[in-house]
Amino acid sequence: MLSISEFSEMCHLSPQTLRFYHSEGLLVPAEVNERTAYRSYEFDQVERAMLITVLRDTGMSVSLVRQALDEPDTAAALLQAHTSDVQRRRQAQDEAIRDAREFLTSWPEVRRRHTPEMTVASKPVPGPPAGHDQDEWDASATAIQDVVATVQSCGAVVAGLPWRTAAIETPDQKRRNLSGEGPHWLVKVPITADTAAVTALSGLVEVQTFGARDELSIFIPGRASMAKYATALSRLMAHPLDAAYPDLSRSRQVLHDNGVETTATICRS
Repeated sequence: MLSISEFSEMCHLSPQTLRFYHSEGLLVPAEVNERTAYRSYEFDQVERAMLITVLRDTGMSVSLVRQALDEPDTAAALLQAHTSDVQRRRQAQDEAIRDAREFLTSWPEVRRRHTPEMTVASKPVPGPPAGHDQDEWDASATAIQDVVATVQSCGAVVAGLPWRTAAIETPDQKRRNLSGEGPHWLVKVPITADTAAVTALSGLVEVQTFGARDELSIFIPGRASMAKYATALSRLMAHPLDAAYPDLSRSRQVLHDNGVETTATICRS
């Protein structure tokens, strides 16, 4: 039999860690003195301790390690699932690091620009109500992909970056938006289309004319979030204008590969 200190030294696991593994049922001592609570281990428990360390070093939780050891047939699948999860988290961290570096290097600034008239294909976004953050963006991205596929299948050409805007263009949309029924967003895809393509698109998407306008614009890098959206709106509202104001009800969120650009139409006072 090995004392806890001997076993600790042999396995490079601290006594505190061994006590924790005992409490979790992960590595139970061969004997526990009822009077002193002194723990003793058998030599062949070193192998289980080694496997625990190998799996824990991957970042697997105690519960997953226990399952992998108690159900060996599932161990490979559990490790693969954990590996996929780690890779997703690493990718998210890498994206967050890039975002942070961009923010600290060059803080987003509001710019003024003229946006020309264009033809757009428009479609409501089904999905969660406002405030569901990433779920909203996932639904919007899916709707944009659907519109792009529809546009291309009908012989039209995508002519610019897509965006989403609040679904408040008609009285019925406003009512449904405010009541929570939805849809809450519309996606717009700029297109170039001849008469035949426009006819083919009829009934599949709404083809509209987007009027020329002066806008304020701010680009925020990285994955979209409600916090970033609120920051963009705050910056747009605070930007000084001479005898004019930014109309946030006509704001757009333009989807770039590396972030989201939020715009607001400039209206004369």
